[in-house]
Amino acid sequence: MELPKFLLGDNTDYPDAIFIIHTDYPRFVINLENDEVEWLEDFSAEDEKELATEAENLIQAANDFYDREISRYEE
Repeated sequence: MELPKFLLGDNTDYPDAIFIIHTDYPRFVINLENDEVEWLEDFSAEDEKELATEAENLIQAANDFYDREISRYEE
């Protein structure tokens, strides 16, 4: 099965939270309520250096995905 790069998620246990799940490497979940990020990968010290520069771009892409999805609901 091919998954989309981003998925939108919610959970009734967290009624104010909106989750974006990034399914490509590096996989992560961001809670848009508080911008908390949970990485689903284990990183080496070398990976963490590269991740620091890429993380900002990935989080911005997750926010852009959310904005796009919400705009489609409004149409």
